[in-house]
Amino acid sequence: MSHRILIVDDERNIRTTLARALDLEGFVVDGAENGAAGLAAIAATPPDLVLLDLKLPDIDGLTVLERLQASTAEAPPVVMMSGHGTLDAAIRATRLGAVDFLEKPVEVERLLLTVRNALKLSTLDRQVGALTKNVEQRAGMVGESRALLSVLEAVRRAAPTKARVLVTGESGVGKELVARAIHDLSRRAGGPFVKLNCAAMNETVVESELFGHEKGAFTGADRRHLGRFERADGGTLFLDEVGELPVGTQAKLLRVLQEGEFERVGGSASVKVDVRVIAATNRNLVEEARQGRFREDLYYRLNVVPLQVPPLRDRREDIPALARHLLQKSCAENDVGHKDWSDDALVALQQHDWPGNVRELVHVVDRLAILVPGDVVGGADVRAALPGAPRLEGAAIPDTGPLYALVESFEKRIIEDRIARFGGHMSRAAEDLGLERSHLYKKVRRLGIQTRE
Repeated sequence: MSHRILIVDDERNIRTTLARALDLEGFVVDGAENGAAGLAAIAATPPDLVLLDLKLPDIDGLTVLERLQASTAEAPPVVMMSGHGTLDAAIRATRLGAVDFLEKPVEVERLLLTVRNALKLSTLDRQVGALTKNVEQRAGMVGESRALLSVLEAVRRAAPTKARVLVTGESGVGKELVARAIHDLSRRAGGPFVKLNCAAMNETVVESELFGHEKGAFTGADRRHLGRFERADGGTLFLDEVGELPVGTQAKLLRVLQEGEFERVGGSASVKVDVRVIAATNRNLVEEARQGRFREDLYYRLNVVPLQVPPLRDRREDIPALARHLLQKSCAENDVGHKDWSDDALVALQQHDWPGNVRELVHVVDRLAILVPGDVVGGADVRAALPGAPRLEGAAIPDTGPLYALVESFEKRIIEDRIARFGGHMSRAAEDLGLERSHLYKKVRRLGIQTRE
């Protein structure tokens, strides 16, 4: 499929000359004689590339570029052209989003090279954008809060580099998912992603897991074992709960970070590796270092790029989008058919403090996806699934008695529970039960329920 190029220039002979050169190379070319016509043409049929003159009779090219970037969700790449090119104009154009700047008269070879490079860059940007979105969704990093966008920006900036990253945050916020996203967006994405939870391991075990061991290194070592560093060669090693490492192991880890080599436990030969290390902890390593439980020099080696993941309660506005994403994912994985949230269910999710953070939300969503029989998960379903949710008190179901009396008994207990839960606020209780306020009052009077109103 041929690429479409729009030339916005008030000089007809320039449009004709450029169009002829591009046409011979197989491009489909359109033209516009001023800025307004150019913006209209882009809005009607977005081209793959725009060649935009700096000086136009109605509005200048920089203004056209600015409007284009502001009004179009996916603006085409723009190459500016000018017969009065200045460094200042080129800098302004670049800051506004232009991919290149050509001086008139434009040489054909320079034109074709610039166009091909700009199109390649645009294609690459789209591919990277699609990959980034896919990685972020797989990692559960869904939402638009300022706190989350800050994390995503840090991930995007850190991923292509070689720098070590220290991911901090409460338990359950998704530190491993952030580390995996950094790996997936890095130049090491084709290499292994190896992880090690450093918690609850004695020094011998953790060193064997990190560096491997030779046969006979200790009782039970009946063969050579390759550690996580060797298995991660050419890729990424994720050290979760790095603050739990024994102090002796910290010194050996520091040497690997400094020199890129180590010896297996019980061995003497140096093993060289090319590994990017991403570490995570829910501890305050500065305080741990002050207390002598974590090496300060190791902290600075790991903390090249610090990345703090906020708790879910600090980004409540992300919960509806994240909950929809997780519910769709859970329904597909558990083969239970499509489900959606009611508005009051999303409100209930936002009101919960989520002490277990995203991990807790994932578990609650899985539970609801599996157990709720209908295709809509309601507020009552959410509240019943949350830890510490109030339960109806009372005796077990009687063995005998007419159905209507049993139903009325449980209906009374349900309504009393809802009224108590909302502190006697009848309107909120009615909304939660899905009743009109007047209907709830009728039931209260019929069942003899005492209220504060």
